Amino acid sequence: MLQLSAAIAGLVTGGAYALMGLSTLLTYRLVSVVNFAQAAVGAFGAFAMVILWEDGMPLALAVLAGLAAGAAAHALVGAVMVRWFSEAGEGIKAAVTIAMFTSLVALGLRLFGAQHPHRFPIPFATPAFTVGSVVVTWLAVITVALAVLFAVVPVILLRRTRVGLLLRALAERPTTAELIGVRVPRLAVLVWAITGAATALAIMIIAPQLASDFGSQALLITPALAAALVGGFASFGWTFAGGMALGVLQGVASTLTSIQQYRGVLPFLVILVVLVWSRRGDRWDELA
Repeated sequence: MLQLSAAIAGLVTGGAYALMGLSTLLTYRLVSVVNFAQAAVGAFGAFAMVILWEDGMPLALAVLAGLAAGAAAHALVGAVMVRWFSEAGEGIKAAVTIAMFTSLVALGLRLFGAQHPHRFPIPFATPAFTVGSVVVTWLAVITVALAVLFAVVPVILLRRTRVGLLLRALAERPTTAELIGVRVPRLAVLVWAITGAATALAIMIIAPQLASDFGSQALLITPALAAALVGGFASFGWTFAGGMALGVLQGVASTLTSIQQYRGVLPFLVILVVLVWSRRGDRWDELA
């Protein structure tokens, strides 16, 4: 029963991981960038929210302001990428986002580090329903619903709408799309803004379970990348499943005394396993 309770509690973490992983996947699918700076930008949005809330702003307005801050910061990162690195290869783009990640973490630790502790709010913590004797909160329900929405809407948007057609053109042939009249820079920055807001929201949800320092939140890019890797940086469904499974596994691991202190390593382990599994054919064929 303890493991079931921990697994259900892990739905909140899993939903947040899935939301961040889907944001990472969306950025990759639409603008061809593996964005290592995404969680750091989202952390700026989360800290903007908590500072405004501590200063007396109603929580709903503070959350909206934090989402706007995350969207604006990520749009700025996107504008830099579009302006100077739109024609660069994926490796160079990833390296640029790593440099941005390092800079953002240094700035964030300076502004919001351990010397400025904050207590993040836990909204919707009231019970929604019970499974046996285990209580499922509204926060878990809403977080999973948001992750499902973010997994389903992009698929429908890309396949069945004119906006989706433009976004696919942006992803596959940005130069050609611009030549035929698609406003590529504006569309790309919009993608960056949406994924920035989604990441900020995910970090706001998961922040109460973490140390309240900027560095811990910026490092949430690791489970986001793990979830995206489970989906092969292609499948929204598998990315959602990977994020949810990772959160549940960490919840269950927290109940096992022998491994609970190592549960933070699970995202790295998932990344390692997925990378090894994805290359198994090459190695086995070579040995054969």
